[in-house]
Amino acid sequence: MQNLNVEIKILDPRLTNEFALPRYETQGSAGMDLRAMIEHDLVLKPNDNVLIPTGFAMHIKNPYICATILPRSGLGFKHGIVLGNLTGLIDSDYQGPLMVPIWNRKNEEFTIKVGDRIAQMVFLPIVKADFSIVDSFDESLRSSGGFGSTGV
Repeated sequence: MQNLNVEIKILDPRLTNEFALPRYETQGSAGMDLRAMIEHDLVLKPNDNVLIPTGFAMHIKNPYICATILPRSGLGFKHGIVLGNLTGLIDSDYQGPLMVPIWNRKNEEFTIKVGDRIAQMVFLPIVKADFSIVDSFDESLRSSGGFGSTGV
C-alpha cells in the first residue's frame, strides 16, 4: 500500500504547539480526526449551526483523490452533533482553509472546547467518468425498477 502525500499549511500555530495534527489514531483507522481550532469554548444551542476552523489548509493535488469530511460517530449518537451539510467533500485542487460545519440537532446545549475532535477526514479514490449518449441500454435484471423494487 502506498501512502498519499498531501501538503498542509498551518493556519493556527496551536495546532502544532498544543494539539496534534490530524492523524490516524489506530492502525485500522480509516479517518483522521479534525480539531476545533476556535478562539474559546463555544456553546451550541439546540439547532445551532456554526462553521468551525480546523487550523490548516491543504492541497491534495492528485486529481484522482478527494477527501470526505464525516461526523464522528460518538458525537452524533451520544450528543446529536453532526455536520451541517451531513458530508463534506474536499476536491483535489482546493487550497483554502479547511472548515467544518457543525449542527446541534438535539434539544440541549453542547459545548465544543478548544481543540476538541469534531469530525473525521477520509481520503478516497476518484473514478472520472465519460458519458456516452445511447438510444437504449442493454436490459439488466433490475431495468428501471426504482425505490423498493428489490423488496424489503
